[in-house]
Amino acid sequence: MMNRRQFVYTATGTAAAVRIPDLHGANATKYDLIVKGGRVIDPSRKVNALLDVAIAQGRIAALKANITADAVETIDAHGKLVVPGLIDIHTHALRFDDGAALCLADGVTGLVDAGSKGADRIADIVAAAKAAPQQCRALINIGRAGLLPEGDTMDISRADVGLAREAIGRNRDIIVGVKARLSRDVAGPNDFEALRRAQEVATSFNLPVMIHMGQTVSPLSKLFPLLKAGDIVSHMFAPPPNSIIDDSGHILPEVMAARRRGVRFDLGNGRSSHLRWDMADSILKAGFLPDTFSTDWTKEGLVQVVNFPNVMSKFLMLGMSLDQVIACATSNAAPLFPVFHNRGTLKVGAPADIAVLELREGTFEFLDNYETKRTGRQRLFPLATVLAGKRVATPA
Repeated sequence: MMNRRQFVYTATGTAAAVRIPDLHGANATKYDLIVKGGRVIDPSRKVNALLDVAIAQGRIAALKANITADAVETIDAHGKLVVPGLIDIHTHALRFDDGAALCLADGVTGLVDAGSKGADRIADIVAAAKAAPQQCRALINIGRAGLLPEGDTMDISRADVGLAREAIGRNRDIIVGVKARLSRDVAGPNDFEALRRAQEVATSFNLPVMIHMGQTVSPLSKLFPLLKAGDIVSHMFAPPPNSIIDDSGHILPEVMAARRRGVRFDLGNGRSSHLRWDMADSILKAGFLPDTFSTDWTKEGLVQVVNFPNVMSKFLMLGMSLDQVIACATSNAAPLFPVFHNRGTLKVGAPADIAVLELREGTFEFLDNYETKRTGRQRLFPLATVLAGKRVATPA
């Protein structure tokens, strides 16, 4: 996790270029695509400058000002932001036939479906991940039935360790972790045991656990010692009972200890009981910034979420810098799952996954999960997505 000071830098840009193979005759350099004239922000490289991005053979081939070579296609990004493709580590997009494609149009070139299904129906999510246009992976719900209106593990017998292990064993290419939803209306008094069983499954395969925290029966002082390095706490801005901050505005010691041992903290915007403005104010004021942003994307939640760039914009309003916000959606997210380790960057040689965004000035309303509106002066809008070197989607 980078702190505020580490995020701040004066970026004049890093010129980097490689010569690609001669694709079109002697001494001719012709790229497949050039994204021209945009403000390139790549926190992985500490780049924030007006640069062109050239792409060849599905990879970043050059990153420098005023590339004059020919290209098969050009995207005019003057006045726009050019950032690595967004990585959303907590969605439920694969529940919907067109979920992954809709996210792609918003600039999301990699996503994780976080616990939509358990062992009984994980094959549905695996199939959806394999059919999706972008890189998609899944967390298996420790509850064998997956998401249930009456609570995934309210009946603790649904947290079946053996079935979860068997499902992972059959789908190691797609299942990248275990999800344990711990809120009182999901697990009730079984929250500790559900998390213990999730860890029993995950450690068998050296996988992370993501927890859905907030409004738990058990205090975090009981739950957080079960978390290991690489695990992810989602819904970090959830209000009491059992939030990550105490009544005096101090982050709980168990939370600080978890971060020190490598547990990551994620937004998980969602639509119900996860994000409340006053909690975000207090937690950010305490200097505890999120490692990653995620949408908890569902079609039912689009009123609060809208899209990933809109979720990112909420934190511009809350005082984070543009570079911090971009990092939470790109370079901070990429290391969490192996499939994304060479994503979240625009370095030369990396897969050419790019989001072109527009940062508009004006008056914009944003919602938390409690229907409370706040007004911000800036909002990010998706304009174009490049996936594996090809322009693939434009928002509706």
